[in-house]
Amino acid sequence: MTEIQGGVKVELYLLTVKDVAERLKVNVNYVYELIKKGHLEALKLGSMKVTNVELDRFITSASGSDFTDLDNVVSLETLQNKN
Repeated sequence: MTEIQGGVKVELYLLTVKDVAERLKVNVNYVYELIKKGHLEALKLGSMKVTNVELDRFITSASGSDFTDLDNVVSLETLQNKN
């Protein structure tokens, strides 16, 4: 399946939570928490899945942010200004 993003055709496919964890270099429990807290959209098709487009969106939007506390995501710039 393809999706148009910014006038460009992008191949759309599903990733497992394990795939997402490997790409983000975190453990699977952290990915489930990202989904639970609403930072990453998923669908359940047998098990939880994330589209490649959603993962790309998350990575782009998360850039420059500190996700240490998923209930209080802050910009890295804010953290640097505190120190």
